[in-house]
Amino acid sequence: MTVSVDMGQDASGAPVPIDLEELLATRLLVQGNSGSGKSHLLRRLLEKSAGHVQQVVIDPEGDFVTLADRYGHIAIEAVDYSEREVVRFAQRIREHRASVVLSLEGLEAEGQMRCAAAFLNGLFDAPRDHWYPALVVVDEAQLFAPAGGGEVAEEVRRASLSAMTNLMCRGRKRGLAGVIATQRLAKLAKNVAAEASNFLMGRTFLDIDMARAADLLGMERRQAEQIRDLQRGVFLALGPAVSRRPVSIRIGAVETSARSSSPKLVPLPQAPSEELKDMLLAPAEPSWSPPPPPAEPVAPRLASDTLLEALAASVPSRAEPEPERDPEEVAAAIADVLRDIVEDSESTLRSSSVLYQDFLVRCRMVGLTRPPLNLSQFVRRLSAARAGIHGEPEGEWAEALDAARALPDDMLGPFLLVARAARDGQPCPSDADLAASYGTSSLGRVRRLITYIESRELFVCRTDLSGKRSITIPRLGWTTQPAEGA
Repeated sequence: MTVSVDMGQDASGAPVPIDLEELLATRLLVQGNSGSGKSHLLRRLLEKSAGHVQQVVIDPEGDFVTLADRYGHIAIEAVDYSEREVVRFAQRIREHRASVVLSLEGLEAEGQMRCAAAFLNGLFDAPRDHWYPALVVVDEAQLFAPAGGGEVAEEVRRASLSAMTNLMCRGRKRGLAGVIATQRLAKLAKNVAAEASNFLMGRTFLDIDMARAADLLGMERRQAEQIRDLQRGVFLALGPAVSRRPVSIRIGAVETSARSSSPKLVPLPQAPSEELKDMLLAPAEPSWSPPPPPAEPVAPRLASDTLLEALAASVPSRAEPEPERDPEEVAAAIADVLRDIVEDSESTLRSSSVLYQDFLVRCRMVGLTRPPLNLSQFVRRLSAARAGIHGEPEGEWAEALDAARALPDDMLGPFLLVARAARDGQPCPSDADLAASYGTSSLGRVRRLITYIESRELFVCRTDLSGKRSITIPRLGWTTQPAEGA
C-alpha cells in the first residue's frame, strides 16, 4: 500500500505529496534559518502521517508536545527521569509501537545530548522482533550531531554524534527512518547529513550554507542565490520520496500549534514619561529591620583539653552514694549532651573515642556520674543525633533501625538522615550534609559510603538528567525528593 502525505502546493498550485514508504527507506533532511518554517514543516509531516506510521519526536524546546491532545502522542518530559529510565522507555516504545514526543525542555545542552544519545541507542538496540517502521524526527539536529567540538564534554559529544550517525546510517534496517531538521548545514556533521536522500531546503542567508544546500540539491552555485529569496514556509524539495527534480513547495496549514510562538507587536504603555521616570528611578525600599533582642549569655564551651582535665578532677568519691534520678530526666539530659556535641563544629573531625570522653565529661557536669552509655551505644546515639534524632532512636524509628542492622554503627547517621528526609518527603540530603552526619569532611568518602549502602540493597540512588539525586529505601518504601547531590 502506497501512502502519500500532502505537504502543500507547488508554484502552479498543484499538490506536492511525499511517498511515505519511500521516505521510510531514504530519510529526510530539512534545513532553514530560524523563522523559515522548519517546525511548521515537521508538524505538517507529522500530522498528515499520523495513523499511518509510528512517530518518535526528539524535541529540544518542547514545541511538539501539543500533538498529544489531537493525535494521541505520549509526551515524555525527560527532565523528570534518569538516563536508565529513558533507555527503558525507548525499548518499550518500540515494543508497543507508541508514538511519543520526548521533550528535552528544561535540560542544559549537555543533558539534552546525553538524553538524546541514550534514547536513540535504546531505540536502536531493541530486539529484532520489535523492528517496526517508525519516523524518528529530530529537531535542531545540529545540537546532537555538531560538526565540531563545543562547550560540552567530549565524551558526551561523541556519544550523541554516534547515536545520530547510527540513526541515519544503520537505522533503516531496523525500521528507523531519520527525519532531521537543522538551522545551519555548516554546523551539522557531514556524515549525518550525507545519509539523507530527500531534502527540503528553506530560506538561508550565509554563503557557506547556501553552497552546501545547492550541492545537495544538485544546483549550480549561481542558482543558489534563490535560496536566499525564499519566503517563509516555502522550501525547495528534492529526493526519491518527493521529486526527481528540485521543486518549490509552499507548506500547507496545520491543525495544532506550538506552545511557543513568534513574537507579536503589542501596544506600548500609555503612561506619561514623567510618571514612568519617577517609577523607574524611585529609591529602593529600605530593607532595614530592627535588631533582634540580645540573647541570654551562654556559658563558654570548654575545650577538649580542659574537659579532660575536668574529668580527672571530678571523679566522685566511692563512698558518696549516687542519688536516684528520674529515668525521663536522665534521658533528657543525655539528649541535651548529645545535641551540644553535635552542634560543636569541631566535633565533626574528632574520632568516636575522643568524643566519647567528651560525652562522659559533659554527663558528669550535668550530674550523671555513672557512664549512661557504653562506647558502642554512644556511637549509635551520636549517629542518630547527627541525623537530627536527639531522643532515643526507638519507637517510630524502630523499622528504620531494623533495616539498618547490616550497617556498622558509624554509618547509622547518614542512613537515618536520608531516612528522615525520605519519610518526610524532603529533598535528598547533599553530600556535605551526609559528610557532617558521618563525621568527615571528605565528599569522596561520602560517595563511597553511598555506594556501599547501595550494595547492601538499603539504598536505590537515582540521578535525573538535570543532575538531581533522589534516594529510595526499598525496605521502608520511602523516597526523598530530587535535589542537587554536591
